[in-house]
Amino acid sequence: MNDVIELRQDGPVLTVTLNRPKTHNAMSPEMIRALTAVFHDLPARVEARVVVLTGNGRSFCAGADLNTMRAAADYDFAQNVADGKTIFDLMYAIDSCPKPVVGRINGAAIGGGVGLVAVCDIAIAVDRAKFAFSEARLGIVPAVISPFVLAKIGVGHGRELFLTGERFNADHARAIGLVNHVVPEAELDDKVAERVRQLLQAAPGAQAAAKELIRTVAHRPKAEMRQFTAKMIAGRRASDEGREGMSAFLQKRDPLWKSNL
Repeated sequence: MNDVIELRQDGPVLTVTLNRPKTHNAMSPEMIRALTAVFHDLPARVEARVVVLTGNGRSFCAGADLNTMRAAADYDFAQNVADGKTIFDLMYAIDSCPKPVVGRINGAAIGGGVGLVAVCDIAIAVDRAKFAFSEARLGIVPAVISPFVLAKIGVGHGRELFLTGERFNADHARAIGLVNHVVPEAELDDKVAERVRQLLQAAPGAQAAAKELIRTVAHRPKAEMRQFTAKMIAGRRASDEGREGMSAFLQKRDPLWKSNL
């Protein structure tokens, strides 16, 4: 795998690590391509049930790489559109991953790095982490990450933070729903492991269906969802996992998918 990211498989857990610590894990074109490829390939990685996304060094992700920003200053409009689409495609690949994605937010997340936080299903931040949608202070906007970020933090918080570009701490990130948990650095790995253990208690097919359910239902009128939701529960009840889960419950035993990692 390209050395801009590292992959480590530990049983059912795949850890994907951003590996440009000297640049605070800023996203170069090579990193964007490598990350996108990993998440596109994840459905075929049957051994991976949970993904942990993190960074090497003291930062999670500082957003756009400085060399890329310098190059973009000379892009024409079409080149800038194409560049924006590659970042959107990365966010979408992670957001639509059928497997649970846990963000191990080991430090600062700025600009596009906050987009990566937003597309994690569960984000656990070290208490010293800082966050910012800094684009407006550079004369631009967090455009391609905005659908994913606003789905996580809501329009009200987006209006303030997108417009000011100010930095905010991990506690504020938790208060607005960007991250789920904030812990001291010494407790970060234990908290990630605890969340992973909980995820491994659930059926992988049901988790993929739950992610599809959330994406479909969250922003649609309730009345439109009657047929979709009824069909989904009917399908899950008739599935192998649904039958195994009910049998295990009635027989007072663990279902086949349960892991005690």
